[in-house]
Amino acid sequence: MAGASVKVAVRVRPFNSRETGRNAKCVIQMCVMTLLCRPTKDGAKNFTFDYSYWSHTTAEDPAFASQTQVYKDIGEEMLLHAFEGYNVCIFAYGQTGAGKSYTMMGKQEPGQEGIIPQLCEDLFQRTGENRDPDLTYSVEVSYMEIYCERVRDLLNPMSQGTLRVREHPILGPYVEDLSKLAVTGFPDIRDLMDVGNKARTVAATNMNETSSRSHAVFTIVFTQKRRDQMTSLDTEKVSKISLVDLAGSERADSSGAKGTRLKEGANINKSLTTLGKVISALAEMQSNKKRKSDFIPYRDSVLTWLLKENLGGNSRTAMIAALSPADINYEETLSTLRYADRAKQIRCHAVINEDPNAKLIRELKAEVERLRNLLFSQGLQELLGSAGGGRHGDHQMNEYSQCQTDVFVSVLQETEKIIAELNETWEEKLRKTESIRLEREALLAEMGVSIKEDGGTLGVFSPKGTPHLVNLNEDPLMSECLLYYIKEGFTRVGQQDVDIKLSGHFIKEIHCVFVSETNEQGEGSSSVCVCVCVCVCVRVCVRHH
Repeated sequence: MAGASVKVAVRVRPFNSRETGRNAKCVIQMCVMTLLCRPTKDGAKNFTFDYSYWSHTTAEDPAFASQTQVYKDIGEEMLLHAFEGYNVCIFAYGQTGAGKSYTMMGKQEPGQEGIIPQLCEDLFQRTGENRDPDLTYSVEVSYMEIYCERVRDLLNPMSQGTLRVREHPILGPYVEDLSKLAVTGFPDIRDLMDVGNKARTVAATNMNETSSRSHAVFTIVFTQKRRDQMTSLDTEKVSKISLVDLAGSERADSSGAKGTRLKEGANINKSLTTLGKVISALAEMQSNKKRKSDFIPYRDSVLTWLLKENLGGNSRTAMIAALSPADINYEETLSTLRYADRAKQIRCHAVINEDPNAKLIRELKAEVERLRNLLFSQGLQELLGSAGGGRHGDHQMNEYSQCQTDVFVSVLQETEKIIAELNETWEEKLRKTESIRLEREALLAEMGVSIKEDGGTLGVFSPKGTPHLVNLNEDPLMSECLLYYIKEGFTRVGQQDVDIKLSGHFIKEIHCVFVSETNEQGEGSSSVCVCVCVCVCVRVCVRHH
């Protein structure tokens, strides 16, 4: 289905406590697919989208749009495209606190689940109804966050530091060493979502007390393998489902951002501004056929680089613009509507991805053979056996030739690594997933969190030899038990510019300082915590070996 436009939906949420406390007035009216944004000074501005969801009132209102309705219109359509073999993408955009995370992930209460869990459950329900013995399905998932232009794996506890974003001439942009875990049912995928959500970076702003400070990308690789009995050949259709919860756009003055929060906001706004430039450039390209050769700034941010195919390439894409209806957020709401209005003009050229593995492996092997022949022609065949490539060839090579050789060897090793991943059997992928699960549980146990076999949290216990605080969060949405570790040396506790941030009426800006020390022999990790200011109302646990 080539040349399909990006589907665009808008959703208006209820007033939050901040807006209610300031006696905010509703400036949005909605009629079928048409939306009116009415400010206090200018005239009303009209916008028309593919879907308009009125969730400002309660479920008793006949016009109220529930989580189920949003999924039925957008999520179900995209899932059907995935079964057809297309790549699909759904991303949510809007200001901080506009309801993006609620629309995409939702809550665990019945009827409150967002698009991502509903789509995953629907996927396994449909595959479970398969009665064709020649048709088999497999599902793999990955979950990453882009925080301050750095990519982090949310599912693999052994993944340390920032992952590299690379672009392959055949595969396009991808995240190197991002874990891709095999799942066999919805409980598996639900547990992984829960693990990833707990690892995601959140922080409070004036706009939203539990604001997401990172872009989260949940990816499902859905493979359908069919056995042709007449030819005894296997054919595959592989669909990549990208579900993206963007960080909230905001202005520094309205969000109250300072220090680290201000730096985060600058990085968030940079990536969202780049996303806006890409959307505008793609929209302009569609309206003016002569500008097809114009530069699209995909690589100006990690977010747009990774979403390159979803925005203007091989994908069926939908955008959900989350809106605040309050007059005090009028400027941000109008900006979001203009953003969404431009996205309507983008056309993606999606194709069915039939049997990509065989084609990919063939093209990759041809690339490997080309690189090998190139190294042989330069008399550098001994580099093929070296792990690091580099400086084992002709000592008289000039610096430019050596640099070229290093590049060839690097690309060769990268391609061979990708071929090995593509040739992995389903059983090997399941074993790798199980190994990562055991590593994750061992790491959590070491930190003082015990896990049941089904993946649910059983309880929190004191880590061996590590002084820490145990605190129950006052936010009912984050009411699980939290552990704060006391690091070696000084640990500052309070509300502003501290190592451990607590909230509450009686918590001061600099509330107390803990001093952690070990004995001179360095044996047993005997630790002492000294409170030098006002005592914190939490339990302090100190273990001595």
